[in-house]
Amino acid sequence: MSGADALRNSVDLAQFTESLGYERYWVAEHHGTPALACASPVALIGAIASSTSRIRVGSGGVMLPHYSPLATAETYSMLSALHGDRIDLGVGRAAGTDPVTAFALQRDRRQAAPDDFPAQLVELMSYLDDDMPHDHPFARLTALPGLPHVPELWLLGSSPQSGIWAAELGLPYAFADFINPRGAEIAAHYRETFTPSKKLDKPRTVAAVWALCAETDEEARRLSASSRMMFTLFFRGQLIPIPPVERALRFLEEQPPSDDPFKTQRRAIVGSPATVRAGIEAAAKEYEADEVMIVTITYEHEARRRSYALIADAFAR
Repeated sequence: MSGADALRNSVDLAQFTESLGYERYWVAEHHGTPALACASPVALIGAIASSTSRIRVGSGGVMLPHYSPLATAETYSMLSALHGDRIDLGVGRAAGTDPVTAFALQRDRRQAAPDDFPAQLVELMSYLDDDMPHDHPFARLTALPGLPHVPELWLLGSSPQSGIWAAELGLPYAFADFINPRGAEIAAHYRETFTPSKKLDKPRTVAAVWALCAETDEEARRLSASSRMMFTLFFRGQLIPIPPVERALRFLEEQPPSDDPFKTQRRAIVGSPATVRAGIEAAAKEYEADEVMIVTITYEHEARRRSYALIADAFAR
């Protein structure tokens, strides 16, 4: 589909999943890719929050190295003021793109941007928590435009370092199992070393997994071919739009099984409602997660809607 169709379908999916009883809907930040139309989470969050009434809406996440911490705090405080304290601000360290595109995103291109994410994160927290030292030159800037409303801050990650920072700063932690399926030890270390903060007195974890549900295991496996082809080429350095299922099936027939990313590099929970429920419960147990978040990519929007409906029904039984 076109990028415009994908953006409108994201709003539709948020409305649909709200009606099914889901608790959160996060949108990502990726740049310069033909597969994903999500370059600006804040633009989509505003549209989704305005079109829903209960579900929490947030960024999964803002790639903070591209932004000023102050601008991020101000923008998300405004969203929080407008949408009743149901805005989540998930932030990450990654660029969300390749090095050339990351450089193109910079305002000042005289040199590469510094790798100062920990300092950015602490500054962002100081604005949101109204905790800037009184003698700091930015102290007065904690009077954010959306007060008394502020977003709920989450740290995202797929590596040990993100878990260390989340624990040290007392932040809730969302781990991208769909990127790194070997994160249970990272989540355990986060829980074991967690330092309580003014906003959070005990560790809180989301495990974000890749899942696709259909009426049968066979049909779900068939629908997953689109993502399997896209990721196979992604790991070879080739970026493509999400391909139609039949085209993807023909492509995969010609590839060695060792190239299937869902077998070698990524966890994918794919199958019937019973199969997917069991897989999600296993992931939740593995991470000792408070919540599981689902990432689903299909060629047809209706197949994605159907997947979320079947999963909701499976957990309602």
